[in-house]
Amino acid sequence: MIRQYNLIVLVTMFICLNSLFAQEARQTVLFNDNWKFYKGDITNANKETFTDNDWRSVNLPHDWSIEGPFDEQWASATAYLPAGIGWYRKTFELAPAMRSKNVYLYFDGVYRNSEVWINGHYLGKRPNGFIPFRYELTGYLHTTGKNIVAVKADHSEFADSRWYTGSGIYRNVYLTATDPVSIDLWGIAFSTAEITKEKAFTKVAVSFTNLSSSATEVVVKCILFDPQGKQVAQEQKTIKSSAGDSSGVTINLPVNKPLLWSIEHPLLYKLDVSLFVNGKKRDDVVQNVGIRSAIFDKDKGFFLNGKNLKIKGVCIHDNAGVFGVAVPGEVWERRLRILKEGGSNSVRLSHNPHADYLYDLFDRMGLLVIDEAFDEWDLGKNKWIKGWNVGTPGKDGTHEYFKEWSDRDLRDMILRNRNHPSIILWSIGNEIDYPNDPYTHEILNTGNNPQIYGRGYTPGYPPASRLTEIARHLAEVVKQTDTTRPITAALAGVVMSNEVGYPEVLDVVGYNYQEFRYADDHKKYPDRIIQGSENGMGLDAWNAVADNDYISAQYLWTGVDYLGEACQWPSRSSEAGLLDLAGFKKPDYYFRQSLWSDKPMIYIGTSAMAGSGSNRRGRKNDIIPSYNIQTDSLKVTCFTNCDEAELFVNRISLGKKSMAGVKEKMLVWNIKYQAGELLAKGYKSGREVSHHSLKTAG
Repeated sequence: MIRQYNLIVLVTMFICLNSLFAQEARQTVLFNDNWKFYKGDITNANKETFTDNDWRSVNLPHDWSIEGPFDEQWASATAYLPAGIGWYRKTFELAPAMRSKNVYLYFDGVYRNSEVWINGHYLGKRPNGFIPFRYELTGYLHTTGKNIVAVKADHSEFADSRWYTGSGIYRNVYLTATDPVSIDLWGIAFSTAEITKEKAFTKVAVSFTNLSSSATEVVVKCILFDPQGKQVAQEQKTIKSSAGDSSGVTINLPVNKPLLWSIEHPLLYKLDVSLFVNGKKRDDVVQNVGIRSAIFDKDKGFFLNGKNLKIKGVCIHDNAGVFGVAVPGEVWERRLRILKEGGSNSVRLSHNPHADYLYDLFDRMGLLVIDEAFDEWDLGKNKWIKGWNVGTPGKDGTHEYFKEWSDRDLRDMILRNRNHPSIILWSIGNEIDYPNDPYTHEILNTGNNPQIYGRGYTPGYPPASRLTEIARHLAEVVKQTDTTRPITAALAGVVMSNEVGYPEVLDVVGYNYQEFRYADDHKKYPDRIIQGSENGMGLDAWNAVADNDYISAQYLWTGVDYLGEACQWPSRSSEAGLLDLAGFKKPDYYFRQSLWSDKPMIYIGTSAMAGSGSNRRGRKNDIIPSYNIQTDSLKVTCFTNCDEAELFVNRISLGKKSMAGVKEKMLVWNIKYQAGELLAKGYKSGREVSHHSLKTAG
């Protein structure tokens, strides 16, 4: 009897739990496992009856280009790796809880020219490989039995980018089921109108759609929880919703004594938005949000939560060595942690929207972000094939679908990312104004400033005035979508752009490698907000920021080495980073840390003294120094942010040196080689606070 009673209890609990799950307002599952992949084009792979038994099994994210092989026949721009066409198929059964709901398939990114089918029915195409998209499956699904998703990715134009992009379904895929009354995709906008020490005036704009067959009253409810999980605000509104229509509502959520998101303390609130019809919850979406203010000033630079701050940024591409672009989140988390330890507080996402999880990392780790939409607009830039600036470049690229898709691509980037407190700027383009690549200006006919304008005017190139026309339109798209952040772009040809008024369209004007223009342009254009949007590693480039209040930022090219934009074969990557392809620190990292970090640090490295040793001829008859390590002098270079540094050779001190007045921001000792240990100690206020040592290998 007892056993029978226990069995009844267990069965009842199972039924209740199953019923509870079935009544959940929204289900979302990661849809990455158990796909089939075929590299190449194949007939009828979109058909439901197609047999894919001999296809390779893969789990997503998946990048087929990184599998290689590297070959000189491909493009230096994209790391001499292959592209082509690839097909993916996945067979699945719909979970019982999803069968009575509206079902959607969400792709965070497919590179590129993706086309998607469900059970043989064509769902659509998305050319841009960096933009997420969603299709509704509901009308084409088998509620019982097998369903088949087919995806074609066409990357036949292998030299379509100036850096490595990868190929295939290289980001996450999600399957979502909702009730007919549901919150729209990216249909929640959280913003803060005003912040004081005592109160933050936040608001939530919610858009939702009623796909049911009748009009109904919908209660929209918003609850905000602080970083400790305590409810701090709640409000709701009731709105009449017609059948088949979209509706919107804005709800104010004042927060007492707000906890602000910052670089040092990236505190996140949790926002819960739910829809109720006749007292029953029909949808529920939970997101992390942050309360913070971010203001750029033309004379004083950048302020985060009212505090003046120098932005110490790095640019990054989204590939990662052997992972290609299908990068595990742990890899980027490690990289970002190391970059932040080096003093960086910001990231510029070059030159496209990145994977979804990265934005969550930026929020959680306290990094400011420039989110960038495009590297080219309606005309193609040079894509080098035989090596950077070697031979004839290709012109394939995203410009081919810019006219038709750019508004939607830009809008979707903003809608998807607008609730991330880490994002402080929307960038509408990178180096679109590089002279003659692809725009030019009639002023080039005069032959003036050839060192600035490059090759001179090229007949047939469109005028630079086209830049201003497109930029103004893109700025309107941004403002229609989000007014909480300023608009920027990274300018390469500032003189040419000034001539046509392109910078005046922007709220913040990014200068790439043109620090020498800061002072003159600040005087000439006193209302212009200027920042460094892409900069070299040299000390002078940083001094131009550190010594001028009106320059808010520097973004180093780059934070991490990346595949592509390579020199001639067999080079495969750019080596411009503070970290190498595997995410290990390079000497430039430590120099930057000495300039940017407040945490005491010291680092030493050795090199041969100039003129020491003998010379030998290299394979191209160039002079290569050859050193005798036993007799040659060594140069010991020290990077530190301490007041003083002391060098020891096998425990014998060579004396202390002060950093005071050292313009080069580095110390140097010239020594004779000895086997053993070099030890550097850093001192602040006479107290040892850091040390670093090198030992000979023997």
